[in-house]
Amino acid sequence: MEQKILDIHDLKREFVMGDQTVRALKGINFDIKAGEFVTIMGSSGSGKTTLLNILGCLDKPTEGSYLLDGVDVKSLNRDELAGLRNTKIGFVFQAYNLLPRTSALENVELPLFYNKTITAEERKERAIKSLESVKLAERFDHTPSQLSGGQQQRVAIARALVNHPVMILADEATGNLDTRTSYEIMALMQELNAEGKTIVFVTHEPDIAAFSTRTIMLRDGKIQKDSINQNQRSAKEALANLPESDDY
Repeated sequence: MEQKILDIHDLKREFVMGDQTVRALKGINFDIKAGEFVTIMGSSGSGKTTLLNILGCLDKPTEGSYLLDGVDVKSLNRDELAGLRNTKIGFVFQAYNLLPRTSALENVELPLFYNKTITAEERKERAIKSLESVKLAERFDHTPSQLSGGQQQRVAIARALVNHPVMILADEATGNLDTRTSYEIMALMQELNAEGKTIVFVTHEPDIAAFSTRTIMLRDGKIQKDSINQNQRSAKEALANLPESDDY
């Protein structure tokens, strides 16, 4: 049987605002198995951000259960949640979230500083391997201001990979990028997925969702649709079919 990385059962999240209760998630059920590449879509107010926060162990459900790699998230305290986030999840954000006056290598090393079992030498070695895996071998000593948007997002992906997480959780990771660079990032995501990485990618762009193997559509706090992408697009092919840039 395939290993479940995420297992969500009857998940509800409610927020009390004054004398009103806002029901952001209304009983969601799904699981994600090791090696899947899943996109989560939904318009504003669909519950997408609330779900993302719970998946990233930044928030807990009001009711229901969320198991991440077999661990019941609801039972953990704040410190345990932070530990789980650091070891099990590799985050990739829309705004990259890199330290500005710090080299690419040091940015990638950052999550490993919280792991006391890793030596400085091993930390550097793992960060180098991570940067090599996103094809930035020549950019170790560059700061974010010396890198393009696409290169900065590659550094962020390398940082997400460095702790060998069970899941990469990406939030609108192509949102700040032009079409060509977005497709380059999705080609990298497809390569990582082909190597066995489990990816959960939140997006509002249908053309980006088409590069995944499965799409979960949220609406009004419920799953409207959960479907396998029968005709998964190749990002490399999409990239090759783009017209030549006419920038000058």
